[in-house]
Amino acid sequence: MAFNHAKLLKQPIKGLLLDISGVLKDGDIPIQGSLEAVRTLQSMGFPFRLITNETLKPKSTIRNTLQMLGYKVNDQDMQCPVPFLKEILIKENLRPHLLLHPRMFAEFEGIDLSNPNCVVMGDAEEYFHYDSLNECFRKLIAMEKPILFSLGINKYYLDDDGLSMDVGAYCKGIEYATGVKARIVGKPSKEYFLRAVNKLGFKPEEVVMIGDDIEYDVGGAQECGLRGVLVKTGKFRPSDELHPKIKPDAIVENLQQFVEMYIKMQDTKQQQGVSA
Repeated sequence: MAFNHAKLLKQPIKGLLLDISGVLKDGDIPIQGSLEAVRTLQSMGFPFRLITNETLKPKSTIRNTLQMLGYKVNDQDMQCPVPFLKEILIKENLRPHLLLHPRMFAEFEGIDLSNPNCVVMGDAEEYFHYDSLNECFRKLIAMEKPILFSLGINKYYLDDDGLSMDVGAYCKGIEYATGVKARIVGKPSKEYFLRAVNKLGFKPEEVVMIGDDIEYDVGGAQECGLRGVLVKTGKFRPSDELHPKIKPDAIVENLQQFVEMYIKMQDTKQQQGVSA
């Protein structure tokens, strides 16, 4: 699918939201062309923000990995679910029971974990098992006003050895068993997308989300008024192009192709005497 110029350019593009895993890197390997694309955006002074549902590693580890790969980014360029969740927990006086990978527990320093009045689920890898899930179930059904948080709701992600089930699959099971609807902190939550857009200082219709997840990157962004571009990297599958409901504003090979095509389109508009 080529660039849909008319659809993509229905409004000026003033800023970008970039997924990290599947757009900038696969594991600890940079995706071809993405490093050059980010450098080009930075040299242009083009505003962008990195937005992820990553909950297996602390924000500092993600930042360090990106910097090791050559990306010149810092904490202020990134939005991750756990810091946002902590703000919610403090504001609403909530004490969570955590079903996360143990390496993430230190991120909750200063948060009261005693006598939980909510449950938080994120990616836990091998720590997703009957006992851990049943403990979440039991705590929720024992609460007078049960609250369930899910850090993202993705079905699967690309692991080093192939696709792996993500938190969404386990969360749906807990929802079914308890009758409690999860509050999503992460994509495709409207609150999460608009927080990133507000940090850029633009309106949703002025921002484009670029990701490898047809449902939660592209579809989630479009539901919030952004445009969504799907890259054929990361966990992309050919069947994504045939999604019955979600139609990306464009599908590109990778981030580099998007940036190159955007620059080309801007040059064409200038040659035609139309301001970008």
